[in-house]
Amino acid sequence: MNVLVINCGSSSLKYQLIDMENESVLAKGLAERIGIEGSVVKHQTTGKDKVTIEKPMKDHKDALEIVLNSIAHPEYGAVKDMKEISAVGHRVVHGGEKFTTSVVITDEVKKGIEDCVELAPLHNPANLIGINACQEILPNVPMVAVFDTAFHQTMPKSSYLYGLPYELYEKYGIRRYGFHGTSHKYVSQRAAQMLNKNIEDLKIVTCHLGNGASIAAVENGKCVDTSMGFTPLEGLIMGTRCGDIDPAIVPFLMEKEGLDADALNTLMNKKSGVLGMTGISSDFRDIEDAADNGDEKAITALDAYCKRVKKYIGSYMAEMGGLDVVLFTAGIGENSVAIREQVCKGLEGIGIKIDTEKNKVRGEERIISTEDSKVKVLIVPTNEELMIARETAELVK
Repeated sequence: MNVLVINCGSSSLKYQLIDMENESVLAKGLAERIGIEGSVVKHQTTGKDKVTIEKPMKDHKDALEIVLNSIAHPEYGAVKDMKEISAVGHRVVHGGEKFTTSVVITDEVKKGIEDCVELAPLHNPANLIGINACQEILPNVPMVAVFDTAFHQTMPKSSYLYGLPYELYEKYGIRRYGFHGTSHKYVSQRAAQMLNKNIEDLKIVTCHLGNGASIAAVENGKCVDTSMGFTPLEGLIMGTRCGDIDPAIVPFLMEKEGLDADALNTLMNKKSGVLGMTGISSDFRDIEDAADNGDEKAITALDAYCKRVKKYIGSYMAEMGGLDVVLFTAGIGENSVAIREQVCKGLEGIGIKIDTEKNKVRGEERIISTEDSKVKVLIVPTNEELMIARETAELVK
């Protein structure tokens, strides 16, 4: 069975074609600048040279037609015919409370995704566009929606409710939803495999540290808490997002700076985080370079970032009543030797000991804790596309 995984942004479309017999990637690529001048598809079939196709794409349907033609191209394609695509798995950012697992896409499911647009106005509309475009071009191929929020739907009410009047939750669905769920699910399952343990016997803290970042408490294979909330703004300091702040800062800034809701939303989501704290960049590699060169703002920003990660690890250990595994994943978690070391430094008292030599690696699956560490520390490169493909294959079988 070959599963095509689609991840649509507002002007982009990422894809992978995966052979589920051995979970190998047959082809992958990215369509960029959809609906914008300079549209391009970068396609690569495994074992063949990368191909760049510059062609106008007025919408996602145009992009998808180019993608599918590339996948089945006689020279640089991965299959002989589009009929070799057995199913399509779509990444959908927000499923609200309606979708607690991945589902086969029907008209009712599309309506449910549409109902969640106000919770994810930048993402769900693009996800729907991708679904509709796929259904138009591949009308007889089964399709599955895999939700970023679904893995977190096992959280108890005590973890997802805010200290607000209950009727606001009932009226508007204001609660913690959590994000990056597909990644948290994949890496927690993979960690159990790496340790040759049953995931139902483990208490794991998964640290998905990228430009957007979140942490999850995974107990017995199920999420019991997570750092992102009603939106991806809550939790850790990120590249451009402020993370946890005193909510009273919001009306204070609106009054002092004369900001309306949109301007404040932009400030907290696009101009804060390490970018706002340093004035240098939202890219943690730039911040690390500046810190190494003695920039005080960069040093402070990294220290604040790592402290926030530590606090979540410690609080989730307390919440679960113990801890077996801490794992690092995503761009920063997989590649930053210094941040992993700084996060773990000082946590020896709760059984976390990192081996500095084992830690000197980037993007590689590895156990990096010392032999006598009570808590295993792992690097687990995430693979959301494979997780989406697995869930899709399982449902359409």
